[in-house]
Amino acid sequence: QLRLVESGGGSVQPGGSLRLSCTASGFAFYNYAIGWFRQVPGKEREAVACISDTSTTDYADSVTGRFTISRDNTQNKVYLQMTNLKPEDTAFYYCAKRDYWACSNRAERYDAWGQGTQVTVSS
Repeated sequence: QLRLVESGGGSVQPGGSLRLSCTASGFAFYNYAIGWFRQVPGKEREAVACISDTSTTDYADSVTGRFTISRDNTQNKVYLQMTNLKPEDTAFYYCAKRDYWACSNRAERYDAWGQGTQVTVSS
């Protein structure tokens, strides 16, 4: 059974850091791109970062230079290291499996999603 499970969310002050983890199971993890998206109530889901099967990465402009995505194919995990967090980074964060090896910033091109984890940045 295909499954994605996020962890690592929480509350942090502006300027702080968090590392999110996404643990995958039930599919050939190394063959697919994995993305991180975020969503706040009343807004569309926003692409944050993506990593391809060969670890090519792509970032939203709003997080470039602050967030780093990486993957460990031996443990079926993808990480999102978030630094210099800002209040506008507050959202529910989801990892998702792309239906292909390359990245996309379009949510409809991802065919499986985790349950999400909350990130709150506030003083």
